[in-house]
Amino acid sequence: HYNILVIDNGSIEPSTLEYLSALRQQSGADVVDFVAPFNYSAIMNHAARHATGEILCMLNNDVEVISSDWLGELVAHARMPEVGVVGGMLYYPNDTIQHAGVILGMGGVAGHVHARLQRGSSGYLGRASMTQNLTAITGACMVVRRQVYLEVGGMDEMLPVAFNDIDFCLRVYQRGYNNVWTPHAELYHHESASRGVDDTPEKRVRFELECDRMERKWGDVLRHDPAYNPNLSLESHQFDLAFPPRDLRPRRAGLVNIPVATT
Repeated sequence: HYNILVIDNGSIEPSTLEYLSALRQQSGADVVDFVAPFNYSAIMNHAARHATGEILCMLNNDVEVISSDWLGELVAHARMPEVGVVGGMLYYPNDTIQHAGVILGMGGVAGHVHARLQRGSSGYLGRASMTQNLTAITGACMVVRRQVYLEVGGMDEMLPVAFNDIDFCLRVYQRGYNNVWTPHAELYHHESASRGVDDTPEKRVRFELECDRMERKWGDVLRHDPAYNPNLSLESHQFDLAFPPRDLRPRRAGLVNIPVATT
């Protein structure tokens, strides 16, 4: 019981156009054009407006399915009324971990934990092998109820490439939902295979602007992820101890740590 919705953002490669033409002839698969410069947030909002399903699965075109029950696993969590966003385990093609959840403040605005560990590794205190609540997960493969997506106003189109998923998860968390990561939905993520990396002056400027927007919207929240012990480093992706210690001033737990975000 699903419908595949492919958003075509100006594809020009002959093989892609041939594939999209074939999809248009199939039942259960729709192709929707998005005629504008690349903006991931705008593309996802455009997709949500055209989707009719109760649950949305946002899936990058550089993600490869490798487990037959991945979608059922993610949807099972997303159907729970207290759950907001759900994400799974993503691997690089060389079978090392690309995404096992996101920690705020790690490496800057946010970073992936357990990055580059071998597939099958249990990680820090087994956290790479256990379903758990996290504040944020990647948008490369993200499942959320349509009602929740619309409730928070979708994705911030002022974040066209980076951190739109983190901002979205924070707003969902702010509404009182639990975001969930599960290792039991496994996929490959050929990261940046289609867009490339941010290695040009223009892309670096855009990235800095997106970092600045996140800092202005969320500020100190980015350095106090409730899913991460304050004794641990934000410079490491492997749960190393922080040295020197980070700010350990007492903070009230729970949603009160996250202020109302303003644009």
